[in-house]
Amino acid sequence: MRKIFILTLLLITINSAYTQDVRIALLKYNGGGDWYANPTSLPNLVKFCNKILNTDISRDIPAINIGSRELFNFPLTHLTGHGNIILSHEEAENLRKYLISGGFLHISDNYGLDEYIRKEMKKVFPGFEFIELPYNHPIYHQKYDFNNGLPKIHEHDDKDPQGFGLIYEGRLVVFYDYECDLGDGWEDPDVHNDTEEKRMEALKMGANIVQFVFEQ
Repeated sequence: MRKIFILTLLLITINSAYTQDVRIALLKYNGGGDWYANPTSLPNLVKFCNKILNTDISRDIPAINIGSRELFNFPLTHLTGHGNIILSHEEAENLRKYLISGGFLHISDNYGLDEYIRKEMKKVFPGFEFIELPYNHPIYHQKYDFNNGLPKIHEHDDKDPQGFGLIYEGRLVVFYDYECDLGDGWEDPDVHNDTEEKRMEALKMGANIVQFVFEQ
């Protein structure tokens, strides 16, 4: 009977677009970068997704060390910051195992992260490079269509926003928004004084990421 019950639960989980008690996590890292930079962003994104996508994601967002076994409890993780990040060999290996086991990482450059995150992700996937995703990639066409790719939320260096990915055995396992700053766009309105239009663009793209991950 127990085996039947476990199998039934497994089938329900596989065949459900969304499951209850799903949580996402913020990743903590060493090196001096401010991994904690956007405290209101993920709760706001979850609130938006629960309303628009009918998800049931917990608004309790834990901060998890990259090297922790707890990492494997979260289908979606988020990493952000302005500066340096250093991954130990053990952390890089743990993140690699998480990603190739079905996990997903969203990285949002909060300005100043780019040169460091590219170097450290090569520890996770040696020989891999971030590739710019084409505008017809499914991540841009979930609940909402972004026919020109990522929206421009914050100016930074006044470059066009770019969405990069790491693809492992045909599956997108990391999505990296650069010169866009989705995480800032998810924050409370009075934090950056973004227009409502900009906040909605950021939240809609965030919802696309969530839906893409949950329906892979």
